Amino acid sequence: MAVTIEDLYRNYGVLADAKDNLSQHKDAYQVILAGVKGGPKEKRLAAQFIPKFFNSFPELADAAINAQLDLCEDEDVSIRRQAIKELPRFATGENIFRVADILTQLLQTDDTAEFNQVNVALISIFKMDAKGTLGGLFSQILQGEDIVRERAIKFLSTKLKTLPDDIMTKEVEEYVFAETKKVLEDVTGEEFVLLMRVASGLRVLQTVNGRQQLVELVVEQADLDQALNPADPDAVDRLLQCTRQALPLFSKNVHSTRFVTYFCEHVLPNLSTLTSPVAELDIQLEVLKLMAEMSPYCGDMEKLEANLTILFTKLLEYMPLPPEEVENGENSASEEPKLQFSYVECLLFSFHQLGKKLPDFLLDKVDGERLKDFKIRLQYFARGLQVYIRQLRVALQGKTGDALKTEENKIKVVALKITNNINILIKDLFHNPPSFKSTVTLSWKPVQKTEAVAAKRLSSEEMGSGAATKKQITPLPRRDARQIYNPPSGKYSSSIGNFNYEQRGGFRGGRGRGFGARGNRSRGRIY
Repeated sequence: MAVTIEDLYRNYGVLADAKDNLSQHKDAYQVILAGVKGGPKEKRLAAQFIPKFFNSFPELADAAINAQLDLCEDEDVSIRRQAIKELPRFATGENIFRVADILTQLLQTDDTAEFNQVNVALISIFKMDAKGTLGGLFSQILQGEDIVRERAIKFLSTKLKTLPDDIMTKEVEEYVFAETKKVLEDVTGEEFVLLMRVASGLRVLQTVNGRQQLVELVVEQADLDQALNPADPDAVDRLLQCTRQALPLFSKNVHSTRFVTYFCEHVLPNLSTLTSPVAELDIQLEVLKLMAEMSPYCGDMEKLEANLTILFTKLLEYMPLPPEEVENGENSASEEPKLQFSYVECLLFSFHQLGKKLPDFLLDKVDGERLKDFKIRLQYFARGLQVYIRQLRVALQGKTGDALKTEENKIKVVALKITNNINILIKDLFHNPPSFKSTVTLSWKPVQKTEAVAAKRLSSEEMGSGAATKKQITPLPRRDARQIYNPPSGKYSSSIGNFNYEQRGGFRGGRGRGFGARGNRSRGRIY
């Protein structure tokens, strides 16, 4: 006979009145458990009554949890929500892991209210036993369905940072890191980014040693021991993402040497043949930006001279020789070389940073003819640069506020930053001996506070009111600028404002251990 509403209320009354003698009324609790087989009203009552007396009947614990799980899978979403809401009341003792595991699986729901209820329930049991809850979450991340794994990782990446210190203790954070390292042995690109967000947010890793551990994790994922296949978009994608994850970790104490060395030896020589993982991405510029951002944090490098030579050679490719002149001093009719400012800013900055470690490189390691050739290229580039800087200053002069926020003017402002940076770095290299003392902020990076103060003098320093030209240094005596370089538009990248490339859909190909397609998992109800 089916259990009725009256049966449920009557047996609830028996248990409520029993007080210290609850264990003697096992039959009454079994009637309540049978309520999950009734109609919608009986199920809603059972969802509330079962957890209320759960702790009083340990011998019926499995039956009670399974009965509640039946309600969590009911066709009626309101019954499911009620059952999920009550699940944390089962999270006692050894059951915490099982309840966390169940709730993690329930994250796969497509009902927004139900999904939010699962999140609330998970946070609730976190406050009871964080480590036990994490055990259930990581169990599903390692063994569950892809949709469950994906949502569990997202839960960790968004919720852990909101939990207070008394829940996220040192022991708990160390457990998170240990389990995260296990998961990172087999991840997709998107999962890697989210898990690095989890790990880098742990307070226990906010030390030099902690950041170094994180860098080692990224190094392992990046496959820096293997040569790069420039034709493989997945390999290029992996390297870009890993480098972007490592960048915020680098400092004067946590060095970028492994990455900078890899870029010099494996990426720069293949720069022109790199296959972009995203069609609209300027892969060469993105790589050069990464190289530039890492270079200030490079430590002692084993093959410094060889790697500087590679970087120097690549820089020469983007520093054209001046066009040949005919007898009357005019340029020949051949097309003016294009000055690729965005690329040159990155390469010059990287060369400037690494050059500090071997300041005699240009004088002692580069033969005389090649050095002479380099200076001719620098001179030509610098003179074209001066023309372009003047044009940009004129275009921006007097513009403030909203006028500078138009798309066209924002590009011009960044172009002015790029050209000013190149100008400063070229002046350093023209010193005899070459100097590596100037400091610039890369055009796509936020201005530092000390530089922001100097920026108040923008009208004279950058916008060119006329006063700025008083002490302006040009590498060669001035000639008719029209003969040297008449800068056309568009010689800098229109995407130079911010580096906003990130993974777009993860890595596509299986690569065995690490990024790629994870193994297929069979799946039934595994509560």
